Amino acid sequence: MAILVVPSLAVAGEAVPHLDGSEVGLIWIIPFIGILLSIATVPLIAPHFWHDHFGKICAFWALSFLIPFTIFHDYEVALFELLHVALLEYIPFIILLLTLYTVAGGVRLRSIVWSSPGVNTMILLIGTLIASFMGTTGAAMLLIRTLIDANAWRRHNVHVIIFFIFLVANVGGSLTPLGDPPLFLGFLKGVDFFWPTVNMFLPMVLVVGILLISFFLLDSYYFRTETDSRPPREGEIGPLEIEGWANILLLAGVVLVVLLSGLWVSGITFTINHVPLQFQSIARDLLLLGLVFVSLKITSKERRKANAFTWFPIVEVAKLFAGIFITIIPAIAILRAGSEGTLAPLLNLVSEGGEPVNAMYFWITGALSAFLDNAPTYLVFFSAAGGDAATLMGPLSGTLLAISCGAVFMGAMSYIGNAPNFMVRTIAEERGIPMPSFFGYIGWSALFLLPVFLLVTWVFF
Repeated sequence: MAILVVPSLAVAGEAVPHLDGSEVGLIWIIPFIGILLSIATVPLIAPHFWHDHFGKICAFWALSFLIPFTIFHDYEVALFELLHVALLEYIPFIILLLTLYTVAGGVRLRSIVWSSPGVNTMILLIGTLIASFMGTTGAAMLLIRTLIDANAWRRHNVHVIIFFIFLVANVGGSLTPLGDPPLFLGFLKGVDFFWPTVNMFLPMVLVVGILLISFFLLDSYYFRTETDSRPPREGEIGPLEIEGWANILLLAGVVLVVLLSGLWVSGITFTINHVPLQFQSIARDLLLLGLVFVSLKITSKERRKANAFTWFPIVEVAKLFAGIFITIIPAIAILRAGSEGTLAPLLNLVSEGGEPVNAMYFWITGALSAFLDNAPTYLVFFSAAGGDAATLMGPLSGTLLAISCGAVFMGAMSYIGNAPNFMVRTIAEERGIPMPSFFGYIGWSALFLLPVFLLVTWVFF
């Protein structure tokens, strides 16, 4: 999800009033469970109410954590944790998503595309390949509208969007730190830039290959059932015309800005209530907002309208993840407490006799990444495995591979596993595609992803 750097809990020698995860009971994660259940059930029970009031529901769960937490803990701890998650995680997260959403929304791929299983599979493959270099969000926002347009004539097109989320919005980000935030954090911790390219290539090929074959067979079946309507010329793609080349350059600028923010160490830090803000991070966010402004200025309203561009998907993501980032605070604190926290029995599964159990690293990192923020989850298990990049790239390379694959691959297991999942779903629903519910989507992911992940475990871990 978010691109962030987790600072140490000491600033200029001062004691920071942070939350000690070893003192946090599981009762504090009830608001987080509540917001997840709300996302899962309220749209089914009362869809119009959810559409109009989802922000208020998320605010309710956020306050149901913050108010008791402030009462039962020192208010300074509550203030620090709130500012920490806002300044270092949520705000950078939403600025990056806003930038990618706005800039990609200014690019229009015009082509006469008549969908067929072959054409759809090719679009999924292209999106998967570019996701590692422009990020899963950038690739998803660039191609989702083209894919929807190509399949607009079909009655059965939900599966097309689901596999797009699997591949383009998640697994495709496996090969570089630019693809997915956990890998970017690994890069900041000293993992070589091309380590994922070399080491995650074969697991990614295995997952992508099986999913593309599964999609082609499933899409072929549904395609044969489309007897009441057919495109004029099946499986053809007309000349591709790209409108908004300037926004393509801006997308490249987004990638460059994010990369440089990880490479450049300014040595300048501002502190707000013990929360350290590094100058390079501030500069990154301001530059990204500048790219948003430029994109809005240079892109005509007509092009965005022709692209079916609206602000609702990013607004929905901003409100939902604001609640998630706040209510997730105690869960992450418990995980960081390691053997001292209430989830110690779970974390103890990743080692046996002092040796790492790579299969458990893969599954536990992945399972938590499917519902928690995969960036800090990656860091928790990176630290649990020793935290030394040289060792993890050397004798423990299998462990680092398990952590990396779990964090990236299993973000596809739920709508909240990775931010573009929700954005793609919302865009599809705006275009009239009846996407499955929260649990319905998990049913799809369990059916098609879990067997693949079991095979990945058998082959690589």
